[in-house]
Amino acid sequence: MATVLALETSCDETAAAVVRDRTILSSVVSSQIELHQRYGGVVPEVASRQHLETMNWAIGQAVEQSGCTWAEIDGIAATCAPGLVGALMVGLTAAKTLAMLRQKPFLGVHHLEGHIYASYLSEPELNPPFLCLLVSGGHTSLIYVKDCGQYETLGQTRDDAAGEAFDKVARLLKLGYPGGPIIDRLAIEGNAKAFALPEGQISLPEGGFHRYDSSFSGLKTAVLRLTQTLETRSPTLPVADIAASFQAAVARALTKRAIACAQDFGLTTIAVGGGVAANRGLRQHLTEAAEPLGMRVLFPPLKFCTDNAAMIACAAADHLNRGHTSPLTLGVRSRIPLSDVMQLYREQG
Repeated sequence: MATVLALETSCDETAAAVVRDRTILSSVVSSQIELHQRYGGVVPEVASRQHLETMNWAIGQAVEQSGCTWAEIDGIAATCAPGLVGALMVGLTAAKTLAMLRQKPFLGVHHLEGHIYASYLSEPELNPPFLCLLVSGGHTSLIYVKDCGQYETLGQTRDDAAGEAFDKVARLLKLGYPGGPIIDRLAIEGNAKAFALPEGQISLPEGGFHRYDSSFSGLKTAVLRLTQTLETRSPTLPVADIAASFQAAVARALTKRAIACAQDFGLTTIAVGGGVAANRGLRQHLTEAAEPLGMRVLFPPLKFCTDNAAMIACAAADHLNRGHTSPLTLGVRSRIPLSDVMQLYREQG
């Protein structure tokens, strides 16, 4: 069972963790949300500078809290793609430096693979095959998980990611950043049936609609048109009802596609990952739809839905157990398909 120290700096969280196989020994996350709130979103250069200032502290805390000596750590890992290039470089450079100084194997981890492995942290007995619904600020995908490093993307968004749609609607309603948690809280107070909003569908050339791909730009536009209409009638918007109706539309769209995909491929487990996995509307809607079909739905604990290094360490530990390591010449990439994840590794001779 490999013990790995991992770093995660793909966006605006500086994170470090030590994981032994699928057991968390430490997990440290320093969020930059307050820093970026004044801008209404993440500023890449600001994020990179903050990672530089926080990195040494995060590493020190993670190692100390793990109770491990450096001799007990088998490998050093960091997120290398996808993400903000400058931010990724901070974590990757720190991990490579530690790997060389401590003479440990180095592993570059795909961020989305990390989100898949978040489910293993709370469900250590989980094994492929299963379907992963990955929903975050930058990604909305249905992924057939076949084995470590073996993934097939069956569905994805054609425009806005689900988390991105939450942020844009929150900005439209002047609710602040990040939008997902704010809308989730407001939705509890609102009526989800107050307004009929479209789920968004992708037309097929031969007719009909794509069963797995999603679209959220039309839903965002529908909310804009709704608010414009309501503002002509009253200066006060029913914000809670709009939030609840929007959230319900997103949850319906994601649930419909996830259930259809799992059924078509004969998969009985759906593991959900990414920041939107914390959304209460999605959790309730998907669980209720899957239960009568005999499907199991797994949601990570809330602290492992958003970006963290424990999920990166868990993925790296599995790769290291299989003899996979990365060359120190590995660079960062803003994008790389999940299907190409094994390009990040080489077999140990």
